[in-house]
Amino acid sequence: MLERRKFLAAVGAIAAGAAISFPLKAAISTSVEKLKVVLIGTGIRGNGFWGKSLIEKYGDVLEFVGLVDHNESRLKYAAKFIDVGKNCGLYTNFGDMIAEQSPDLIMVTTTDATHHIYIIKSLASGVDVLTEKPMTTDEDKCQEILDAERKYKRKVIVTFNYRWSPYNTKIKELLTNKTIGDVVSVDFSWMLNTSHGASYFRRWHGQREHSGTLLVHKSTHHFDLINWWLDSDPAEVFAYGDLEFYGGRPEKKGVNCRNCDEKNSCKFYWDITKSKDDYERYVKHEHVDGYIRDNCLFRPEINIYDKMNVNIKYANNVFVNYMLTTYSPWEGWRVAFNGTKGRLEAFLDVPYLDANKLSQEELHAAEMNQQSDGDHEIKPIISHKLWEEQETVYVPYSHAGHGGGDTRLHDQIFVHPEKDDVYKHMAGTRDGAMSVLIGIAARKSIESGKPVRIAGLTHLHPRAKRI
Repeated sequence: MLERRKFLAAVGAIAAGAAISFPLKAAISTSVEKLKVVLIGTGIRGNGFWGKSLIEKYGDVLEFVGLVDHNESRLKYAAKFIDVGKNCGLYTNFGDMIAEQSPDLIMVTTTDATHHIYIIKSLASGVDVLTEKPMTTDEDKCQEILDAERKYKRKVIVTFNYRWSPYNTKIKELLTNKTIGDVVSVDFSWMLNTSHGASYFRRWHGQREHSGTLLVHKSTHHFDLINWWLDSDPAEVFAYGDLEFYGGRPEKKGVNCRNCDEKNSCKFYWDITKSKDDYERYVKHEHVDGYIRDNCLFRPEINIYDKMNVNIKYANNVFVNYMLTTYSPWEGWRVAFNGTKGRLEAFLDVPYLDANKLSQEELHAAEMNQQSDGDHEIKPIISHKLWEEQETVYVPYSHAGHGGGDTRLHDQIFVHPEKDDVYKHMAGTRDGAMSVLIGIAARKSIESGKPVRIAGLTHLHPRAKRI
């Protein structure tokens, strides 16, 4: 009989990007006890993706022994929503939880600026950690996490679900196989629409003290993809950024959509009372901590950027140009890789290049939906070699669960960790650090008007070839 302690070794191997020699599901299923997990942070991502979805899909191998959140009212709602069972403790204090429980894995899904607190406390308690992206929001917190992992000899998994999408994996495969030779430069543009993009400015993400700006919260997804695709570390960053569309109206201080006198004329008006899930998850509990989910997009407290341009020089001398727009009429992205033997182009959800006719709201709803029933579409990736005709590779694709990445990430952790991870999808603290450090460096560059070297932010030194 395999014991639960062997799972701890498996988590360490997963976080380090190494394969293990036995199936995790079998290891847990043949044990007397299920894997004991704790969730810290009961917002939408915690409740759904790391809560309810795990119970529904992996309830035979794991159980929740604790939920932690500073909002006691929302905590009780989360326990019912996730359906954690009667043996799961509810805590407003981490110390109380760790004194009563002996979890095998702690999952951190709190606001970004507090990730480091719970990651470090978990490691110090001898427990491995799974954290949502971004790993943290500034270089000092990043270094603290790196130091804690080394000191306490436990592991951190950073959940970069975009890596797991078959479409993004195909790009990785083509680049790894040198389809266009050695990559020399990249142009990457990501567009957020006036539904999804605007939502960040309603929430806590609109204040840099909580999110580190979207260069950290949102772009960490994109920077990690670039790091992973190029298999190299960023070395130097120069950036521009500004806030010129959202925020900036002093009279909107303390105003939210429910009590706004412009609700009949504002195109951004959002009636949270019509969303049963959002109303029950947030509105019913805002009296406890004052967190308002339908804040005004134009309130003066907003202090992040709504347009961003970042230039990155990699340790292997690849140049990258990245642009994030938060108020586009459509949501999607385009990336182009220039290589010594040609050019590779990829894109998703660009309306004039896509036969899909889903509305912008439907596209986002599908992306967040975890109930995928397979890949029903095909998406192109275009390869054009020098002096040759272009070729198009078609990749099976599903909009559900971040392009099919969410389910594959879950399965690798909770079902098949022994599966050979050829393209190194799993990510640990170095990956988490290198993605947020680009955003942190970009933020510092915008503020100083000067380029920022990654090596000057933490003890990590950029590598031309990642190990």
